[in-house]
Amino acid sequence: MRIILLLLIATLTVHASVAQSELSDEMKETEEQLRASTKQINQFFRRFNGEEDEDGNRYFETDKKYRDPSLRKKYMPVLFDTQTSQIESNLVKNFVKQITKKDSPSFLNFHEDDWFAEVSTTFKYKGKEISGLLYMRLQKQGLGYEWIIDDVAFEQFKKLFDKDTSETKKFMHPMSHELDFMTLRKALLENHAEQFTGINYTPDFLTIFLYEMNLGNLKFETVRRVAFHFFSIDGYYFSITNFNRSGYNSGWLISSLIPLANDAQKQQMKNYIYDKN
Repeated sequence: MRIILLLLIATLTVHASVAQSELSDEMKETEEQLRASTKQINQFFRRFNGEEDEDGNRYFETDKKYRDPSLRKKYMPVLFDTQTSQIESNLVKNFVKQITKKDSPSFLNFHEDDWFAEVSTTFKYKGKEISGLLYMRLQKQGLGYEWIIDDVAFEQFKKLFDKDTSETKKFMHPMSHELDFMTLRKALLENHAEQFTGINYTPDFLTIFLYEMNLGNLKFETVRRVAFHFFSIDGYYFSITNFNRSGYNSGWLISSLIPLANDAQKQQMKNYIYDKN
């Protein structure tokens, strides 16, 4: 009986040891995944620039490995979303090759670069829930910086300026001046004032946004999603998105990468993001 009891204790001890080992391995893997995850925007900048080692420890200008090309080449593939984004591998290779050039490497500068945030939001507009985009950028303020609302995009605002450009559009007769512009009465009473603006007129949606906010017609509800757009690297545009998932490929990652041949393509891409096309 005593022998059986000893064998039972020994068996339980072995199982406990195995379970503890498995738990230890699982915890170790979880810890490694957390270290691999790019949890903050500042951390993305540091990893992109080679200012942080694999364990998340900072490198400073006095450190030998600060902005080390080998470290950056090792880090860059980890900064791309490899699970859902379909970015061509050759495009990634060329991008990494350009930013790690020995004679002219490219780095990101948090305060000076051409980058901005796109914030997907929910508002209440005159009691009804609507979606909208706020475009945020950094601005120098005193000795520091601040985030400001640079522009907005709301479908409800665009509908207010849905201008008819067809040949049968409403227009004001070219001889209206001879009637002291009394034709304005009919034009403006029909609520189609946008039809009588110039060809190059562009509505200022940010001003409308502020006006409706101040009147109390527009009320902020919540932020649904945030993305950041970068035009800082010559010949390229890329965006980063937060992927909240388990595994090593998580956190703030590059979700799109597009080559830009010239300034015209760069501006066209900005217009597309700002919903101005």
